[in-house]
Amino acid sequence: MKAVIMAGGFGTRIHPLTINLPKPMIPLFNRPIMLHIVELLKKHGIDELVLLLYHQPEVIKNFFGDGSEFGVRISYVTPLEDFGTAGAVKAASKYLTERFMIISGDLLTDFDLSEVMRFHEQNKALATITLTSVKDPLQFGVVITDKQGRITKFLEKPGWGEVFSDTINTGIYVLEPEVLDLIPTGENRDWSKDVFPKMLQEQMALLGCNLKGYWADIGNTDAYLEACSDITQKKVQIDVRERRARESKPDIHLGEETLVAAGDLSLLEGMVVLGDNTQVLGRAKLKNCVVGRNCVIEDGAELQDAILWDNVYVRKGSRITGAVLCHNVRVGQGVVIEEAAVIADETTIGDEAFIKKDVKVWPRKVIEGGAIVTTNLIWGEKWRKSLFEGAQVHGLTNVELTPEFSAKLGAAYGSTLPKDAFILAGRDAIRSSRMLKRSFVGGLLSSGVNVRDVKMISLPVLRYKLSTFGEVGGIHFRQSPEDSAATEIIFFDGDGNEISSSTAKGIERIFFKENFRRVHYSEPGGISELPRIYDYYREGYLRALDGDILRKTRPKIVIDLNHSPAGDLLPALLNELGCEVIELNSHVFESSSGHTPDQDQRSLAQLSRIVVTLEATAGVWLGPSGERLTLIDEAGEVLTDVEALTVLAALVCRAERKGTLVMPVPAPHSVERLAAESGLTVLRAKSDGRSLVEGAKGRQVQLAASMDGRFAFPGFQANFDALFTVGKTLELLARTGQSLGEIRRTLPKRSYRHVKLPCSWELKGGLMRKMSEDSVDLEASFIDGVKVQMGDDWVLMLPDQHRPLAHIVTEAADAKRADQLLETYRQKVESWKKELMGA
Repeated sequence: MKAVIMAGGFGTRIHPLTINLPKPMIPLFNRPIMLHIVELLKKHGIDELVLLLYHQPEVIKNFFGDGSEFGVRISYVTPLEDFGTAGAVKAASKYLTERFMIISGDLLTDFDLSEVMRFHEQNKALATITLTSVKDPLQFGVVITDKQGRITKFLEKPGWGEVFSDTINTGIYVLEPEVLDLIPTGENRDWSKDVFPKMLQEQMALLGCNLKGYWADIGNTDAYLEACSDITQKKVQIDVRERRARESKPDIHLGEETLVAAGDLSLLEGMVVLGDNTQVLGRAKLKNCVVGRNCVIEDGAELQDAILWDNVYVRKGSRITGAVLCHNVRVGQGVVIEEAAVIADETTIGDEAFIKKDVKVWPRKVIEGGAIVTTNLIWGEKWRKSLFEGAQVHGLTNVELTPEFSAKLGAAYGSTLPKDAFILAGRDAIRSSRMLKRSFVGGLLSSGVNVRDVKMISLPVLRYKLSTFGEVGGIHFRQSPEDSAATEIIFFDGDGNEISSSTAKGIERIFFKENFRRVHYSEPGGISELPRIYDYYREGYLRALDGDILRKTRPKIVIDLNHSPAGDLLPALLNELGCEVIELNSHVFESSSGHTPDQDQRSLAQLSRIVVTLEATAGVWLGPSGERLTLIDEAGEVLTDVEALTVLAALVCRAERKGTLVMPVPAPHSVERLAAESGLTVLRAKSDGRSLVEGAKGRQVQLAASMDGRFAFPGFQANFDALFTVGKTLELLARTGQSLGEIRRTLPKRSYRHVKLPCSWELKGGLMRKMSEDSVDLEASFIDGVKVQMGDDWVLMLPDQHRPLAHIVTEAADAKRADQLLETYRQKVESWKKELMGA
């Protein structure tokens, strides 16, 4: 008698175990599930097999070959398309000319198959379905038979209202070849839905044989873990290839060349199977575990009810309970993995990470040390231990930042705020920002926080409103200026400042622990609009500028508004001040994607030509969120961010003649000279936005600037504001009677260089120590990184706060000297890195 083993399913319900394997090849006690079926068939005298394959057939063929290694003869059939369970068997009909059995390749059972065959023969059936009784029949086909065993009723996957029995179809059939005549060749047919109902309808000899014993359909990860647990509890017997350790420990099975450091096996409890060449080191404890081949479990690790496939490395002090770790997983020190978690192939888990219950991690992920993983990790490559980069959360849209993630983040943020408080929520003109903001707002409402939704709005307007009264914080969603596929969520406090690192940590703690404040169903927050928000801003904007001189000089300016919300506000404000405004891309509309860097460059080139053609005072390219700008002088020259900083600093110095400039540490030293010539002082601050804005709130500060084209004029607001920078620049030009080009040409000619070097997080501290030691006999400052002064020249080494990078910045009197300094310190950094990695 032959048997057909159904082994073609995709196994999608049991992902991620089947991402790289067909379901019948999933290891069950270090052997493919299907091998247990093959051995059961052999035990009952069936050694001629037909394997029906479809998904990843080569994996199965490579393992079983012609079957001789396993004492059987195997023929393979791989249909070209999915013909269903019955249609696929029809495709193998040339091998099935006599009575045969059908059985699934992903079952675990100890049924007496010989009894089914006897029953079939004695009752002269055309088809016999093996039946059994289960507690929950909903996910199977329910069957009723009469006293003679003839099937009288058949229903596939009923609801509870339809259940008429607890007896189900087990997927094990004995058939006469004539049954195949009921199946048309090359068409999709299913046994339960098509063939058996047809036989029932035509009163053919369709019988059911009720068997008792163990039977489990390993259809999902929970069923897989349950089947493994049932084996350790001896609810079902299977053949274990590894030898028994000794008579006193009959449930401990050891493979070839397996090492257990505690030689008396006293630290192994319950049923423990260790595959070939596996090492259990030191005082590692295992209870009811199955460990594959070539695994290492270090001292102090504790594993209970854990399943480890081949080549898994578990570092010391880790605790794994009731979880599955697939092939080639690396687990760092002190990691905790809870029940029902599944870690797929080739995943690396950093030290002291925490994988919570039921989490599924797809293959080839990297989980940073210290991370707390609370949800399935399917998309993206990495799970970070921290969400925030400064005051913002940044990630790939709909991959890392999904609506579900955003709702949780909103609930976490709301949980840090007082109940019934108000926050301001705005966004740019990109649709994905709207999608994520709406999810975020839902999370906020669930924590009892009210939302004033200002919808599409320029960021400076939102921050200006926050600096007045009424809200305890604000949130802004925008497309990342560096990556159009990513979104940034920026958090502000009640004064419009970017939130502090301690506030960000507080939100992170609640997010990872999922310790959200869920208010009573009658107390969720409300959403309201703030229609006069532009009036606040408009009044302050006009009051802060010298309108008389602008109306007198009537400067002409060309502005590329990037279709941003600033298009509804800025041109009207400048017109009211008497400026002549030529608008480009001013129509505000919601788009599915923003500009790419190439498109921005083309826009700048076009803007430059228009400025020259129209003989305008200046040109401005405005960033989509209204914080950042690029200046173009009257000659069409596009100023770099560093040039714009220096030119605006000079303009302020020549117009104001008193006060302070707040500059980031990497800013050119020429600003000190410019300030000194005009009686101003320079305050150096850290480069992050929060530090610069805090510096801008000092007394008599005239200007604060970042290194990326953002400027704050505290006379209006201490926050970065490109809209006000446009008006203030025109006012200062009018007051000094100079043009941007004239100022640029009178500035000291110095060379400025900046390079980013790859630097892992582990090396950053060591590199800064090396830089400090190298600078011990030199004039150095340590406000932000290490800055070494060499006369008028200088070099700065600054570790990036959020990325695995180190910045080297140099400034010198000429290009040759700046390049030489840069190259010298680049070589030093590379040498230090090698030294640190070898240490």
